[in-house]
Amino acid sequence: MIYESFHGGRGFQNDPSRGLTLIALSIATSIDALAVGLSLGVLNKPIIYPSIIIGIVCAFFSIVGVAIGRRVGNKPGKFFEILGGIILISIGIKILIQHLG
Repeated sequence: MIYESFHGGRGFQNDPSRGLTLIALSIATSIDALAVGLSLGVLNKPIIYPSIIIGIVCAFFSIVGVAIGRRVGNKPGKFFEILGGIILISIGIKILIQHLG
């Protein structure tokens, strides 16, 4: 993400809600949901409470993200790409340290 912010293009070149991009995003989301479902299944706990909480949180952040995106637009795009890259690198380092220690 950090590299893209300096060398890449701005935003999507085509509509992400159509064609192969939509299929790829759908598969990625489904794999993520599969991982969560398997994790909850392995814990052998009731699934209704976590499902409700996950649904509420996802809906809330989706609505907030759309509202912020409409107001802000593409203006701070480079800054948020760099920030997102730093956050992802930090999460990766944290997971690495936890597994090494």
